[in-house]
Amino acid sequence: MKITLASYHTVTLRHGGPKTQIQQTRNYLEQAGVEVKLMDTWEERKAVLDCDLFHLFASNFGTYDLARYLKAHDLPFVVSPIFFTRRSPRAVRLVSTADRLVRHLIPGIWSDYGITRDICHWAEHCLPNTSAEQHLMVSGLGIPVDAVTVVPNGVEDRYLNGNPDLFYQKYGIKEFVLHVGHIGVERKNTLFLIRALGKLDVPAVIIGRIYPSKEAAACLEEAGRNRNLLIIEGLDHDSPMLSAAYAACDVFVLPARYETPGIAALEAGLAGAKVVITPYGGTKDYFGNMATYVNPYSVDSIRKGIESALSRDTDDRLKRHIQENFLWQRVAQNTVQVYESVLGTGVQIS
Repeated sequence: MKITLASYHTVTLRHGGPKTQIQQTRNYLEQAGVEVKLMDTWEERKAVLDCDLFHLFASNFGTYDLARYLKAHDLPFVVSPIFFTRRSPRAVRLVSTADRLVRHLIPGIWSDYGITRDICHWAEHCLPNTSAEQHLMVSGLGIPVDAVTVVPNGVEDRYLNGNPDLFYQKYGIKEFVLHVGHIGVERKNTLFLIRALGKLDVPAVIIGRIYPSKEAAACLEEAGRNRNLLIIEGLDHDSPMLSAAYAACDVFVLPARYETPGIAALEAGLAGAKVVITPYGGTKDYFGNMATYVNPYSVDSIRKGIESALSRDTDDRLKRHIQENFLWQRVAQNTVQVYESVLGTGVQIS
């Protein structure tokens, strides 16, 4: 089985969850015996198309042209849509219907939902990360239910063994509140988190690359007024210092507007941190009743959630739950089952 993984062109520049998802999918598929390559658009056409199946990550404007090309040439592909919205399936369905009508009357006008719908309909199978994403695809975009299989995001088992002393020796902080994510991306809601931390007298650390925006400027301005807050401008995903930060923190907080489900929260939970997270985007599929959920649109709710987590005793329920269900080895097995079903070499997915 030869699989090509592909995504939008800036995925390697953004250092976000999709990049991690692609890299780890590749690593663990190879460990499972699958021949995998990352698409190189500068290869000769014959070399690019030399595979049994393409796997696209993201169903958006950046992957649309590739998906359309593959469909036009009867080249099979599956897609991990990485698609979510707080809007209801009914609203998504209405916009999608309007998109079809507008395209017919005025060619050249597109909507994000219409682009996602097209890619997912063209795909042989869709692999959403959460049941909430699956519901939007089926009820909102009209994807047949038998063409959709939830394949969760994963986490590396190395986060079980992070060395907290490594972080303490460098930064001199223990048992702090930690957030890992881009600073300045509105969806990540870092500004509200910083405001919530400003109302608490606790040590806190934010690790993230700064995305140039008004939101980033506001985040840095407010962070500068909090003597308890340390900002570390980005660590590579494979950095031992990142593992050490997860192991050293007491509470990990990810109060984004939505997450599907937030790989950083999985990493922190596997390291033993108590998790405070948004309820939106399918996070409850992963964290169940073992996390504290907060309203991302309320600074006070975020503050109270952090306080509640800080006051709780630490236990290993979440750690064991993630270890048993969401390690990349298991995710790779689920992914291979979808590939085999699409290619007709394994048991059909129901």
